[in-house]
Amino acid sequence: MGSRLSVGDSVRVVIVGGGFGGIAAANQLKSWGVPFILVDMRDAFHHNVAALRASVDSGFAPKTFISYSVTFGDSFRQGKVVGIDLEKQHVLLHDGEELSFSHLILATGSDGPFPGKFNHIVDQQSAIQTYEDMVKEVTLIHSKIALADVELLPSVRQKVKEILIQMGVHILFSERVSNLDMLTLNQFKEDMTVKTDKGSEVATDMVILCTGIKVNSSAYSSAFSDKLANDGALKVNEHLQVEGFENIYAIGDCAHVKEPKMAYHAGLHANVAVTNIINSLTQKPLKTYKPGSLTFLLSMGKNAGVGQIYGYYVGCFIVTVLKSRDLLVSKSWKEMGQRMPC
Repeated sequence: MGSRLSVGDSVRVVIVGGGFGGIAAANQLKSWGVPFILVDMRDAFHHNVAALRASVDSGFAPKTFISYSVTFGDSFRQGKVVGIDLEKQHVLLHDGEELSFSHLILATGSDGPFPGKFNHIVDQQSAIQTYEDMVKEVTLIHSKIALADVELLPSVRQKVKEILIQMGVHILFSERVSNLDMLTLNQFKEDMTVKTDKGSEVATDMVILCTGIKVNSSAYSSAFSDKLANDGALKVNEHLQVEGFENIYAIGDCAHVKEPKMAYHAGLHANVAVTNIINSLTQKPLKTYKPGSLTFLLSMGKNAGVGQIYGYYVGCFIVTVLKSRDLLVSKSWKEMGQRMPC
């Protein structure tokens, strides 16, 4: 990483969002000795890569939430960002507090339905209990003719289907739920019936939405209304600077970069953003971010999975060793400098 950097009192980086990109940026700034404030609405980092396992494996949820304050101390502030004053260079919080910045890293991530995402103002124990209260026989309703991301190899997508079927998951392809507005979502309710446009009916006591995510742009959409892509992400240049701003960066899901939105990419973005902040303070050339070949490891249980690395198919053994056993939870605990609970 390099030696600690001596900076003046005028330098303070504010990081909005404590997801994978946010904590990576915070850790790197911490190692450099650059003053920063990390802001998130929760009091703990959520390793949401493992969120779905937490909803079906009792006792796993505590491993997916890691305290911010234990790692970052006074450099963490819990709160919801409601706006950004570009003229004053202030980040505005919901309680009226204003955080001044010399540099800003926007890492607001994306929002989506529980249990895949948990973007609420809540304490760590309440969030854990929400996952512990879940744990069933599964029917998957999918509007397309194949599962997983269209950018993946056909062999990977086919293997996903085969593994799910082996696990006993019932799949309805090319069907859409037609009575979604009549259903109670993401919580238990007995005797519900899910109906599809093809006439299928599924009796259930829980309906979980897995219909994708949307960029979480509420913190910055007003300040950067002319810098938004169609999906709400921020338009950035090759240095991940928000277009027109030398001291403001966007990383992770909220950066408009042509690549899948993945935790792995957020970490790469964080490295580029922090490196460029350091380089700008030391009068060095800025680093360029170039999306690489897609690497995608899809865990499908503790001992199963499939994926591709640099365009090549990888099977169960490699995915299990690299990801499926603990869904990289231990990596996040290590990065946060804390000991994972047993």
